[in-house]
Amino acid sequence: MIVKVKKTAISLVTGDITLQKTDAIVNAANSGLMGGSGVDGAIHRAGGPAILEECKKIVAEQGRLPAGKAVITSGGNLAARYVIHTVGPVWRGGNDNEAEILASAYLESLRLAEKRNLTCISFPSISTGAYGYPLKAAAAVAVAAVVKFAEEEAVSIKEIVFVLFGEVAYSEYARALEKISQQRYF
Repeated sequence: MIVKVKKTAISLVTGDITLQKTDAIVNAANSGLMGGSGVDGAIHRAGGPAILEECKKIVAEQGRLPAGKAVITSGGNLAARYVIHTVGPVWRGGNDNEAEILASAYLESLRLAEKRNLTCISFPSISTGAYGYPLKAAAAVAVAAVVKFAEEEAVSIKEIVFVLFGEVAYSEYARALEKISQQRYF
């Protein structure tokens, strides 16, 4: 599925984010940036030790990464040139600013890519694994944040891809993208 918002194509695919040939992939990281389980662990394993070394330097310089913020490292052994590490919120029932923090994780990642004049960025479904964010709600927040960025801020970014693990995630993101595109008429 592909939707064009101004000059930016937003698309959905199922697959492995570590295999994406793109300017940057986004890592759903933990605040320590040391790798972990799920997408985070897969990116660190596939990218090799260079990513971990860069993450250690970032943490030494600025401390742990707060939820909703983003930093960038090289792509190490990945096909992607860069990895943008962002921390999503842990789901606490929806009344602890989770939606705002999740939207910020996407927006801060996009802004960091824009600062580097990148043209293509790939996202996983942030916070929907170990952090327990309900998939349907996360998809709505993610799609709304990305569309807002494409409408209001995108200059260099021409392609935003959601790389989703499995058909259930793909279906939820497709519903969210279809719903927002019907509301906004693009």
